[in-house]
Amino acid sequence: MFDIKWIRDNKDAFDAGLKKRSLEPLATKLIALDDARRANLTTLQEAQSRRNVASKEIGKAKAAKDEEKAKALMAEVADLKKLIQKGEDEGRLHDQALKDALSAIPNLPMDDVPQGVDENDNVEVRRYGDIPEFNFEPKQHFEIGENLGLMDFETAAKLSGSRFVFLKGALARLERALAMFMLDTQTGKNGYTEYVPPYLVRDDAVYGTGNLPKFAEDLFKTENGFWLIPTAEVSLTNLVREEIIDAEDLPMRCTAWTPCFRSEAGSAGRDTRGMIRQHQFSKVEMVSIVKPEDALDEHERMTACAEGLLQSLKLPYRTMLLCSGDMGFAARKTNDIEVWLPGQDTYREISSCSVCGDFQARRMNARYREKGQKDLNFVHTLNGSGLAVGRTLVAVLENYQQEDGSVTIPDVLQPYMGGLTTIK
Repeated sequence: MFDIKWIRDNKDAFDAGLKKRSLEPLATKLIALDDARRANLTTLQEAQSRRNVASKEIGKAKAAKDEEKAKALMAEVADLKKLIQKGEDEGRLHDQALKDALSAIPNLPMDDVPQGVDENDNVEVRRYGDIPEFNFEPKQHFEIGENLGLMDFETAAKLSGSRFVFLKGALARLERALAMFMLDTQTGKNGYTEYVPPYLVRDDAVYGTGNLPKFAEDLFKTENGFWLIPTAEVSLTNLVREEIIDAEDLPMRCTAWTPCFRSEAGSAGRDTRGMIRQHQFSKVEMVSIVKPEDALDEHERMTACAEGLLQSLKLPYRTMLLCSGDMGFAARKTNDIEVWLPGQDTYREISSCSVCGDFQARRMNARYREKGQKDLNFVHTLNGSGLAVGRTLVAVLENYQQEDGSVTIPDVLQPYMGGLTTIK
């Protein structure tokens, strides 16, 4: 969400940012909407001022027994009342038109974000770990899981349709073990506070993070008006909605393990087999609320927290700086972490860490105050996966698979698995 005053003062910079997103310039159109809103407001204020004056003159005219003048003034006040009512109705329409236009515009990329159209234009930042070599043809995770008898897509499809799965026994425990390991690391080592947030939220919460109005089709909505969260980012970021925070309480670092629900609109034909792209999956989310000057350092810190989990699991990955055309709607800059999947012979996204500036804070009216000062400033927000639990399970299965179909459990997960070292 943008401040129209900022757009007026920075018209060229605003349009340049949109151009980097491969969008047409919008500053002139937005300013025209604001001009119409301002003109209506001026007319309304003038009418209200004249009504107040005329109302006082009625009393004076009656005191002077000038009934003709009083009658004319009363007629004028009646006309002004109608004009004011019309102006107030038009004002609400102008306000909504400007809000709707601003709400549909994505955040502007930072200067160091590479220009590009899609994932092919992303820039590799670094790599970790050696790609494993196998003396057999590595299988994909769904082949491993089904051969173990612990991953059942067919039964899930009977209950819910495609893009759902039943995990059973040791694989169900492995998913739980991964989540516990991630939460323990985020809270015990990385300084995040754990939450168990709502999974159902109202319109204004989803609007606050930028999912509405543009991406409603990507979400699931209940019949009584709640939205199922697509990620805990929605609930955690809205912790500061309509709040004024003391500067000394920043940064706020929050984490949660939740189910996530996505319609996967527009993903027909992509990743139709397996657990890569599901309607329901679990994720450990990281959210940071910071002062503006701390946002970029926090972004690197958050990325390092996600990378550290993969390092502990000894999973090879690469970190990518997303180009302007591949970033999310609310992001100003995004680092994607992609884990190596031997079964697919490629890297796949497992975490996405974004800095959003004050884009979400403006939509939520989330502000902070420095000690001893009256002025309020918008906080800056960040979010990242730490990590996507299902995709991490996929990566463990594929990287730790053995020729006999068994899967070795990474050392750091064995305490969470009751000492189990291998899934057979």
